[in-house]
Amino acid sequence: MVRRHELTDESWAVIGPLLAPPQMGRPVRDRRQVVNGILWKLSTGAAWRDLPERYGPWKTVYERFRRWSADGTWDRLLAHVQQHSDAVGGVDWSVVCVDSTTVRAHQHAAGPEKGALGRGDRPVRGGLTTKIHLPRRAGQALAFTLTAGNVNDCTHRSWPHPHRAVRARPPPTRPKLVAQGLLTKKIRAYLRGRGIKAAIPERIDQINGRIRRGESRCRLNRAAYRRRNVVERCFNRLKHNKALATRYDKRARHYQALVTLACLRLWLP
Repeated sequence: MVRRHELTDESWAVIGPLLAPPQMGRPVRDRRQVVNGILWKLSTGAAWRDLPERYGPWKTVYERFRRWSADGTWDRLLAHVQQHSDAVGGVDWSVVCVDSTTVRAHQHAAGPEKGALGRGDRPVRGGLTTKIHLPRRAGQALAFTLTAGNVNDCTHRSWPHPHRAVRARPPPTRPKLVAQGLLTKKIRAYLRGRGIKAAIPERIDQINGRIRRGESRCRLNRAAYRRRNVVERCFNRLKHNKALATRYDKRARHYQALVTLACLRLWLP
């Protein structure tokens, strides 16, 4: 019996071949059982030691999760599913919407002493919160970036690049229009340089500056901007996973792997 948070046969048929065990060496535990154990952790947010016995030893599941997080396995799985969907025309590039959500950090996610962790394992600093910046099309999440909770949404370094997520058709496909909350000069120049239109309202200081200079205001495509609520619905679906709604992981690499795995589930059948 397949439980609510576990992979169906159709989903496993998509990613299973990419997790095939090596031909040589000692036998390894069933990969599907391990992935289902990781998905249980993602769904419940419980400690690894509380993993049910049906998924095998908790330390085996954790070590496999840690290893796949370090070698980029989750990123390759997500890229594979995205490219396959784009190859059959399943990605709508007409409008891509960008937004962010704030995740509260649990007390167990408090960072260790400075220098105790290597590069890539450092916690996401910036107070007691972490931000997930996400571009989304009508169906699934395209990409995401993690920043500290005190990073402004409209800064260029926190802005995710949706056209880099799917590379199935050369040259890399780019969205025709991007809708976001706030517009800055860097983001406007970034989009203009790549031929991407923007449905992003200007800040009041930008509007007043244009009026003082005698310039016309930028036109806002309100019909496209109203479609930005798909990002909020995506965050709602992602935060059904309790391990994402509250950040329990100290290491940014592990939390990023959980977000990648949750995005992957949105793409799987």
